[in-house]
Amino acid sequence: MAGSPPNDWKDFVTHPPEDPFWKQFGYIEPSDSFNVPALHVNSWYDPAVGWTGVLFNQMRTNGGPAGRDHQYLLISPAAHCGSEYTASAKTVVGERDLGDTRFDWFGTYLKWFDHWLKGADNGVTSMPKVQYYAMGRNRWQSADSFPMAAPTPFYLHSDGRANSRFGTGRLDLTRPKNEPPDRFVFDPGNPVPSRAGPICCTFSNEPAGAVDQREIETRNDVLVYTSDPLTRETEVTGPITAVLYVSSSAKDTDFTVKLLDVLPDGTAFNLQEGIKRARYRNGYQAPQLMVPDSVYRVEVDLQATSNVFFPGHRIRIEVSSSNFPRFDRNMNTGGVTWNESTWVTAINSIHHTAKHPSHILLPIR
Repeated sequence: MAGSPPNDWKDFVTHPPEDPFWKQFGYIEPSDSFNVPALHVNSWYDPAVGWTGVLFNQMRTNGGPAGRDHQYLLISPAAHCGSEYTASAKTVVGERDLGDTRFDWFGTYLKWFDHWLKGADNGVTSMPKVQYYAMGRNRWQSADSFPMAAPTPFYLHSDGRANSRFGTGRLDLTRPKNEPPDRFVFDPGNPVPSRAGPICCTFSNEPAGAVDQREIETRNDVLVYTSDPLTRETEVTGPITAVLYVSSSAKDTDFTVKLLDVLPDGTAFNLQEGIKRARYRNGYQAPQLMVPDSVYRVEVDLQATSNVFFPGHRIRIEVSSSNFPRFDRNMNTGGVTWNESTWVTAINSIHHTAKHPSHILLPIR
């Protein structure tokens, strides 16, 4: 960073995800095994809450009896590192009132360490394996596993005019048949601005959490797909993945997805979001540029959430190609993004046909 003391920034940005450079830091690999009890704690508006669930499951699977039998997952509705310090009888995360989120965090921690380090027979291992705060319903719930349900696909539809919340984008359970694609112009010089969400450590005044996204949804470079008002209470708890069939006029570009809960008055609260750089659509070990206007399958990881959509509420997703400055802009050139100062405007498309059924996978409990 300009004018700053020597730091690790250059090393961080100059090594792509597939570079062996990252091996030195000892990041957990899928093949790693554990035989230690663990209490996994995170929050729904933390940037990596989905990976907390992945680690919880990996430690239940890859290890001896202490690992298999003594993993516990606690997820609050707070922002990054806020579980213990923001819980109150009236908790507001961003702009959303989430009710009474109180939990005996420090009492639980004390019992945990008294049991495992001092041998205290205090019943801490009889607590549920998974305890999580269901937003919307605004209460703590428990389960034996995470996730608790298989994902349900919700498909994207439109007549080719899903641009902005004033467009014709729809979201439902019916696979598309033959619909025209939705197109938008992604100009890296005018990116879609980040608005709250699962952010951390950005040193800005932007709050983390849920904030009404309707202003963002007036942009024509944001595709908006909304379900009909729900007729029954619907709980979505667990990992979320969007499967998009995309094309672009550029060699490389990004695709962003955001999941929202739309209230009857139109307020659109963001729940989770994610991004995928198209060159990494087949994994970080096999980056490939795009052939302009060819159609590709891209999976976007939206981490995880827990939200109860009440009758009259609607499920919505936004699709675009930027979420800045939370994620860096793709300059669309196919080059080295971090040090480029010029960019190319891209025309990006989202397809929804029988052959290319773009959808989002929601774990409905």
